Amino acid sequence: MIQTFDFSYPSFDKLHTIHARKWVPEGSPRGVVQIVHGVAEHIGRYDPVARFLAARGYVVCGEDHLGHGLTAGGKFGYFGPKNGWNLVARDVRRLRELEGERHPGLPYVILGHSMGSFLTRTYLIRWPGTVDAAVLSGTGQESAAAVASCKALTGTLCKLRGPDYVSKTVNGLSLGAYNKAFKPNRTSSDWLSRDEAMVDSHLADPLCQFVPTVSMFRDMMGGLQFIAGRKNLAKMDRDTPVYFLSGDQDPVGSMGAGVRKVAGMFRAAGCKDVTVKLYPGGRHEMFNEINRQEVFQDLLAWLEGKLA
Repeated sequence: MIQTFDFSYPSFDKLHTIHARKWVPEGSPRGVVQIVHGVAEHIGRYDPVARFLAARGYVVCGEDHLGHGLTAGGKFGYFGPKNGWNLVARDVRRLRELEGERHPGLPYVILGHSMGSFLTRTYLIRWPGTVDAAVLSGTGQESAAAVASCKALTGTLCKLRGPDYVSKTVNGLSLGAYNKAFKPNRTSSDWLSRDEAMVDSHLADPLCQFVPTVSMFRDMMGGLQFIAGRKNLAKMDRDTPVYFLSGDQDPVGSMGAGVRKVAGMFRAAGCKDVTVKLYPGGRHEMFNEINRQEVFQDLLAWLEGKLA
């Protein structure tokens, strides 16, 4: 019998209360997996993979970032007026501390998806050696020029229109562009998965229907610059095993090329144990894909191999 419950803790911004969720297995747990969700979604969307892991003995936890899910308080798509990336990364770190205190001595894994993978990469740089393994789902790395251009544009819009301004143009050039590879489109979110029921569930979720503010895009671009820096990458613990999993039709990962690029960056930084798994035909959300049970089993096998 898996127990699921919600809890909260103060955000690093000293203004908000972070909503978190936890899945607890029966008996003595064998490890902890902390999930870091992506942009314009929330931790509740990870219930299937969380239950799968909990049924096999893992405590699973995760929080809704600032401006997301039940943390948002009605103001979606907004981290804060400045230093938003640091605030969210600190909230991720705080959950790691809390769960470490609750489960001392257990192996601890951090698993980030999409924007959450960028936050997880930030975590690995800023707090090296504080997790036993890391999983990066749906990650990628746009060119330095593209990231700098988007950061400059959104930074200018923040100054002209305010940090909570929402630009459909900016969204269309970034997140909105991912669907183009899957024309003719059935929906605006075909790029997420080949499973139409999962796509429709996402589109019907009231907590997934917002467009991020220009400051969130600015902050995310700053995060992408941070995690691409060679000096920053060199700060990671080289002994931490890292598992990259993505679909080879995921536009965030440049159809696999971006995933291989990031894995290469990790190896160049000296990381000793880097595994890449690209699923043929898979799109952005492999935990919601038509072959998700295969993805779950592969994740479990990797975890058990590294945490044994």
